[in-house]
Amino acid sequence: MAIKRPLNNSILLSPQNTGGEKTTAVQGEVLHMEKNANQLISGISAVFPAYNDGGTIPSMVLTALMALRQVTDNYEVIVTNDGSSDYTREILDELASRYPELHVIHHAQNQGYGGALRSGFSAATKEWIFYTDGDAQYNPLELVNLTAALHDGIDVVNGYKIVRHDPLIRKIIGRLYHHMMRIAFGFKLRDVDCDFRLIRRSIFDQIELESRSGSICLEMVKKFQDKGFVFAEVPVHHYHRSYGRSQFFNFKRIWRTFVQVSTLWWELVVRKSHKTARADQALKT
Repeated sequence: MAIKRPLNNSILLSPQNTGGEKTTAVQGEVLHMEKNANQLISGISAVFPAYNDGGTIPSMVLTALMALRQVTDNYEVIVTNDGSSDYTREILDELASRYPELHVIHHAQNQGYGGALRSGFSAATKEWIFYTDGDAQYNPLELVNLTAALHDGIDVVNGYKIVRHDPLIRKIIGRLYHHMMRIAFGFKLRDVDCDFRLIRRSIFDQIELESRSGSICLEMVKKFQDKGFVFAEVPVHHYHRSYGRSQFFNFKRIWRTFVQVSTLWWELVVRKSHKTARADQALKT
């Protein structure tokens, strides 16, 4: 992959030997939040998966509304309550009664991170989908930095963590996971595990997501990349978790994730089932 340095000091990543399909990443810069009519985009659906996030989801919804008003006049917020056992349901219902832009999806039973995301994506109606987690480890106000990176031809704006604010063991496991996934799946992005993204909704007319767990992020980026969609990358801040606890970092879930990632690797890298399915569909049409 060749690296070119344009005059604005951004880094443009030009792929080589990618089978004729183009994947480009552009490194953006953190910008101050200010409303500029020239930067307004047609519409955004902000999607949050939430599981036992009653202590953080109100601030996430409110700051998302603040950020959305900076960049578009056409927006909605969609929160999927994935079978929470705390007071997330009651909080969301109260918020929805006060903010008509908020749409809440309640799963009667936990369907996993991937299941919650897929429900939110399916309910989205605007041209662009922004998503991040409901645990407040990212700041929705930085959505304006993602929209500022939208140039002609950009399909996905992917955040990358400036500094990861997690306990040491999570940092170590996260770093190992990051490098292993880059090698195993051939990722071009610098932070595939950063759940702070802005995605053109029409992508999901061409890409079908199947994962129900946290491996959906790997599936999503791999399928986007292999299809040739164009990425931009923007630095974002990452914060300590202030409420609840991670659903990933325990040994049982790590083992389960290993099995799921191995299955995903076999399907997408070895069998290339997503490319085969696409070719079969093209033949039928």
